[in-house]
Amino acid sequence: MRTSRMLRAGIGAMVAVAALVVTTAVPAGAITGDYVKDTEHPFVGLVVFYDDKGAFHHRCSGALLTPTVFLTAGHCTAGASSARVYFQQDAGANWSPETGKDDPITGYPNTCAGETEGTLCATSSELHDYGFEGLDAVPETRDAGLVILAQPIELGEYASLAAAGTLDALAARRGQQETTFTASGYGVSEVNPVSTTSFRERLMAESRLTNLTSSSNDGYNVQTNGNGKDRGGTCTADSGGPLFYGPFTSNTITGITSFGHNRYCKGTGFSYRTDRQEVIDWITSVAGDEKITVVPLPTG
Repeated sequence: MRTSRMLRAGIGAMVAVAALVVTTAVPAGAITGDYVKDTEHPFVGLVVFYDDKGAFHHRCSGALLTPTVFLTAGHCTAGASSARVYFQQDAGANWSPETGKDDPITGYPNTCAGETEGTLCATSSELHDYGFEGLDAVPETRDAGLVILAQPIELGEYASLAAAGTLDALAARRGQQETTFTASGYGVSEVNPVSTTSFRERLMAESRLTNLTSSSNDGYNVQTNGNGKDRGGTCTADSGGPLFYGPFTSNTITGITSFGHNRYCKGTGFSYRTDRQEVIDWITSVAGDEKITVVPLPTG
C-alpha cells in the first residue's frame, strides 16, 4: 500500500460521467487516493459503449457475475446500443486521446486485439437497465445495469452478490461488524480545476462506511469515505464498478459505483445497493439460466 503513494492521483470518489453542478449527483469516476493496481479481481472489466451507428460513446467499469453476465450501472447501459468489455488490468493504458488511436495491445476502444475475443475481451448487443431514468431521482435512481456477453469469459472466480439485507444487518450491529469496503474500477484517477489524470487501469482502494440512511441514501445507496491514510475513493468512469464488502480479497458485491456530490473526486462516494431483494430478483431474472452466487448474511 505504501508504494501506491507514488500514484496518488488514482482511486477517488466515484463521480458520475456528466459534468453537473457540485451540489447535484454526478456520475462516478476513477479510483483516487491511496490505491493499488487491482490484480485480485480478474472479473472486473472496463466496458466501452457504442451508439446505434457503432461509434464509441463512453466507458464505465463493471464485474462479471457469471461467464456472460456483467454487472454495471444503469446510467452506463441506458441509451447505448452495444458494448465491448476488456478484462486486462491495463486495458486502456496505451490508448491516446490526442491521436484517437486504439490501444495497440488491447484494442481499446474499438476492437478486441489479436486473439483476445472470448478470453480477455467480449462483445455484447444485449444491454439492460433496472428502469434508470436519471440521477436527479436520488435516492432511488434504479442505477443498475447488465451487459450480456456474446462470448463467455471463463475464469477461476467471479463476483458474488451479498444477500438481501446485508448492509441493514451491518448498520444494526456496526460495532461488531466489518465496516471496510473495497472499490475497483478503471476510471479517471484525479479531476481538479486545472487537469485530469487517467491511467485506464484497474485500480482498487479501501474506504469506510459512512451512512446508509441520509436523504441521499435512504436504504437505496451506501455512502463510503475514502479520505485518510491507506484509503481511497472513486471518480469519473469508475461508474458501474463493484463496491465489495470487506478488504481487497473480498469478491462480495454490496453496491454499484453510482454518483458523488463533488466533481473533483474528493473521497466520498455513493454506490447503488445490490443487497436488496428486488434488485437481486431483477439480476437473476435477466441472467436466466446463468447461476448467480448470493452470499448469506454475515453472522456474529
